[in-house]
Amino acid sequence: MKLSARNQLRGKVVAVQKGQTTAHVRIDIGGGVIVTSSITNEAVDDLGLKVGDDAFAVIKASDVMVAK
Repeated sequence: MKLSARNQLRGKVVAVQKGQTTAHVRIDIGGGVIVTSSITNEAVDDLGLKVGDDAFAVIKASDVMVAK
């Protein structure tokens, strides 16, 4: 997989919770950090996502805010 997005976090799918149209996919990226993504149920089906799969969380944003 090649993408222009530089923020690619490799991890394991730990949960896939489908709703009526949208699913919440939780990916454990290590160090006790879980990234949650909201994607369509169709995308879950197309990717064949299930618990235990290796996956990437790809973050593409035009703005990144920093707070302290």
